[in-house]
Amino acid sequence: MPSAPSRKPLMYSAATALAAITLGVVSWQATADRDAPAAPAAAAAPEAAEAPDPLAALARRDPGDKLAAGRADAPVVLIEYSDFKCGYCGKFARDTEPALMRKYVDDGTLRIEWRNFPIFGAESEAAAKAAWAAGRQDRFAQFHAAAYAEGAKEKGFGEERLTELARAAGVPDLDRFRQDMAGADALAALRKDQEEGYRIGVASTPSFLVNGQPLAGAQPLGAFEAAIARAKARAQASK
Repeated sequence: MPSAPSRKPLMYSAATALAAITLGVVSWQATADRDAPAAPAAAAAPEAAEAPDPLAALARRDPGDKLAAGRADAPVVLIEYSDFKCGYCGKFARDTEPALMRKYVDDGTLRIEWRNFPIFGAESEAAAKAAWAAGRQDRFAQFHAAAYAEGAKEKGFGEERLTELARAAGVPDLDRFRQDMAGADALAALRKDQEEGYRIGVASTPSFLVNGQPLAGAQPLGAFEAAIARAKARAQASK
């Protein structure tokens, strides 16, 4: 994958600066070579690395969040920083996320919160705003699936192509979709997600937080299962 984009300067609170340093140490780049054999789950997220409060607190748990799946009060929240032009994000979306949905979201254990984190230029940003616009009509999940389908990113994310994807996703009002996609609210939502990612040190996509614990890259299903099990156990123990 291309090298990570340069950071934009941001003002840091003391707590957030600590979060960024912690992420740098734990390392979003632990899986920089994603073609290499996966490390054991325990190595990907050591038990000793307790989640700093600023990172765990990033879970929004908003019942009205259109870019989330699962109960707002689920014991485990997986936050995903992702880009529609990222091939490894597509691999996660096709190979791993559906299994997490069936095994953990459906039974109330897990909530998945999407963060648009486009790093591959104008088409990445356009696709992110289109996904947000589809979400305004309760079709984010369907748009997400269409945009991450095998071969979808190779067709690009120009305006006409994004409308085609919205149609395939069953977005009912395409005129509203186009207006929402081009509107100020879509840009504001995108910038909010981007700035959150930059602020905590996200360096590549896909990157994840599991109840505040970093997990980098499209790792195998077992790595996510292990991280979710640890996070659930800690959440139960803290009650």
